[in-house]
Amino acid sequence: MKFNGLIPELSVSSIEVSKKFYTQILGFNVEYERTEDKFVFLSLGEAQIMLEEINGYWSTGKLEYPFGKGINFQIKVKDVKQIADQMKKHQIPLFRDIMESQYECNGEIIYQKEILLQDPDGYLLRFAQT
Repeated sequence: MKFNGLIPELSVSSIEVSKKFYTQILGFNVEYERTEDKFVFLSLGEAQIMLEEINGYWSTGKLEYPFGKGINFQIKVKDVKQIADQMKKHQIPLFRDIMESQYECNGEIIYQKEILLQDPDGYLLRFAQT
């Protein structure tokens, strides 16, 4: 298995709730897990993320909902509408519905469709389709 150069690991309040959300609703795949550690390594396309239930080991301060204040994770997908449809199907509100954005990068304009949603612990996820 190839590991990306940067793989965020999110502390979550319930590994089972988060695992279900990421796999059954968002379509992530379980690459491996250590159930005794309440840890799971997930992937979606080229994106990789680790989830571990809060155990105090990585805590640098008190975690309060929403977790991850000040950060959002952009995840490249083939179809943002599919993600939006899954959220609506499960009656989970989107933080921002599908929108078209443009970003300037080295003199070139990059266009992408994107949606923003929060996971069960409030981490902000931005799914983007170019």
